[in-house]
Amino acid sequence: MKLKLPAGSFRAYLFDCDGTIADSMPLHYIAWKKALSEWKCAFDEELFYSWGGKPVREIVAELNRMHGLNMPVEAVAERKEDLYLAQLPQLKPIPEVLDIIHAQHGRIPFAVVSGSRRNSVVGSLTALGLLDKFDTIVSAEDYKNAKPAPDAFLLAAARLGVAPADCLVFEDTDLGIQAATAAGMSSVKVPEPWERNRNGTLEPESTTERRTPVGECESAHS
Repeated sequence: MKLKLPAGSFRAYLFDCDGTIADSMPLHYIAWKKALSEWKCAFDEELFYSWGGKPVREIVAELNRMHGLNMPVEAVAERKEDLYLAQLPQLKPIPEVLDIIHAQHGRIPFAVVSGSRRNSVVGSLTALGLLDKFDTIVSAEDYKNAKPAPDAFLLAAARLGVAPADCLVFEDTDLGIQAATAAGMSSVKVPEPWERNRNGTLEPESTTERRTPVGECESAHS
């Protein structure tokens, strides 16, 4: 199977990490369930996926508000991250995204733009043998306003020296797609595993109109 991309002369690819490069969301949910069970806090799986891209500490704080709890945000967040990192030997990549990384590496710059903290992102990429494929990593420590705000994607584009309109974003969450759109970037939504297995060709939800490939006409987008 291949992920079908919108045509265009994109000059940088920006990738979310969890659920986009790394098939890590099930492992994160296991970590969440274990960490929160110590505080008798429920976390519905559907809600977990809908909050994809939200920083860990924001999730703990929001669960406190929802359930009237007073869990220590930093301690629970660190416990959850430790439980996730312990599972890294089980981590696998998203095959369709891995194909794109290998095909385009060295041709255009890559960035990882994540709602997770740097140690989690670096751990995941290292476990997958992909850390050296990326020119920069933008993680939760690097920006104030999380997805769906555009801050993280705009920071990545600035670090790469590429205009936002020339970036293509790969994301698996609605929050991430909203952030890419707010940043003025084109995007492809990476389907969930059960969606990827429906047929042999993946149809992305494109948030931009078709772009003209370089060489197709003299006025190609720059």
